[in-house]
Amino acid sequence: MLKSQSLLILILAQLVVLPAAAQTVAPGPYYATPSWDQTLGCASASACPRFVVLSNMASAAVLDRETGLVWEKSPSATFFPWASSSDETAADHCSSSTVGNRRGWRVPAIAELLTLIDGDPANTNNPKLPPGHPFTNLQFSVYWSSTVDVASFPGDVRVTNLTGNVFPALTFNVFPVWCVRGGRGPGGQ
Repeated sequence: MLKSQSLLILILAQLVVLPAAAQTVAPGPYYATPSWDQTLGCASASACPRFVVLSNMASAAVLDRETGLVWEKSPSATFFPWASSSDETAADHCSSSTVGNRRGWRVPAIAELLTLIDGDPANTNNPKLPPGHPFTNLQFSVYWSSTVDVASFPGDVRVTNLTGNVFPALTFNVFPVWCVRGGRGPGGQ
């Protein structure tokens, strides 16, 4: 009896000390379910930065710790139509992209794009992204969203520039797209 209890204790002890399979690339806090009304509880941006360049995705993607979304670090400079019978569309581009050796990219909803805009009125930069953001290759244009403007302009799609202005756009226009992973997915408003 004593021998079987000792063996059980030894097995349980080995289970407790096994290393975890997942690793993070930066210190937390990481939220299991990011909330759109949360802010990071840090004394300064340098103490816990909002944006983390993901080395496990070849440093080609950026985790926004405030929203839980993962963005392309360097969006494509190519302009795409929203709808087309022959050309690659914005949605085609994102869904076929491999960024950081990962697939599963999509066109963001307008609300998701607007989370990247810094709300501080003192920030007069263009693009108006939070100070210290790691993004590169940003275009001085509007970016496609997945949000269809059914109320004001049926059939149009909402676009935003990187200062936070939102406009309706006809689907045959051509604009860049900034692909994202995670979150609500297509149809999210």
